[in-house]
Amino acid sequence: MGGSGDPVTAPASAAPEGQAGQPDRRVVRMSGTGEATAVPDQLSFGLTVTAKRLDLDEALSSSSATMKRVLAVLEQYGVKEADVQTTGLTMYPEYAYHAYDPPTLTGYRVSQRAKVRVNELRQGGKAISAAVDSGGNGVRVRDIRLEVAEPGVVLEHARDAAVASATAKAEQYAAATGQSLGDVVSIRELGSTPRYAPERTTLTAFRDLANAELPIRAGKDDLEVRVEVVWAFA
Repeated sequence: MGGSGDPVTAPASAAPEGQAGQPDRRVVRMSGTGEATAVPDQLSFGLTVTAKRLDLDEALSSSSATMKRVLAVLEQYGVKEADVQTTGLTMYPEYAYHAYDPPTLTGYRVSQRAKVRVNELRQGGKAISAAVDSGGNGVRVRDIRLEVAEPGVVLEHARDAAVASATAKAEQYAAATGQSLGDVVSIRELGSTPRYAPERTTLTAFRDLANAELPIRAGKDDLEVRVEVVWAFA
């Protein structure tokens, strides 16, 4: 705002286009920031099932059988078919190497990988422990994360807060100059910052939680949104 108390007129490039020779529309431009709390309510992890056999078909069949067995166990913890996403399949021969003789084929290794989502966080530790126990040495769990099921809902609250912040400041400046806000000319999101980052932990920690029947305590973080709103003076 200028020292004389008159509102600042926006540059022609930022104001709505008018007809040639007409003065620019007097507007007030204000930015606002809003935050909303995100609390993790579900868990995801990467699941790898590996089998090695002398025959490739046998290795593939063995890994598939183990994967099916693990997924069947996970159903007891609310993991449905839609909660499992296949992420990879690798098949390759393995050899024993000798100093003076050609390599000897020792078998074929097949690895199947999937991402699993547990929708109830309190079941996460038990689900991971059950997956490892049912699959035996051929099962590995990695990339364990605590996640928010619907981060978009949290962002909506942050956007509402950002617009409210910008509006409150604009109304204050308008009142200080004896004016009032009119219609919104434009609004744009300057950026959103999901300061919530999925948390990771180790397999050992989750198995300990499951075996001790302790709840998983998730932390909380904030999502931040910045907006810019332009009003015409009434």
